[in-house]
Amino acid sequence: MKTLVRLFSLIGLVLLASIFAGVYLDVRDFDRTEGGYEPPYAGVTGEPVDWDSMDLTSTGLANRGHIVNVLVNGTTGMISFEIFKQEIDWRKFSDRALVVHKPREALLRRGFKPEFWKCITSCCTIG
Repeated sequence: MKTLVRLFSLIGLVLLASIFAGVYLDVRDFDRTEGGYEPPYAGVTGEPVDWDSMDLTSTGLANRGHIVNVLVNGTTGMISFEIFKQEIDWRKFSDRALVVHKPREALLRRGFKPEFWKCITSCCTIG
């Protein structure tokens, strides 16, 4: 009996570790940039978000992952995670995201009317 409990415990731990690894990889795949965390958000390395590769939904864009889907509301700019058909609101775009990834421009190209473009810092530029 102890052997069976240990076997199922091991299987459970492996599955749980796999789920956490999948969530981490899905979220990391959404934003592949580093650096430029302080205004004027210069020195960013990596690739900005590829908005054109995302799925179009009735409310915005969706980056489909293996375990977690990252959803972006095209009007409010709310970033949400969808896991097991449950949507969890996370946050709106940061100033850095607005400058580095240019979600407003991408959402306009995809037919949305973003209302979230309010850059707080004076250094932000639309380029």
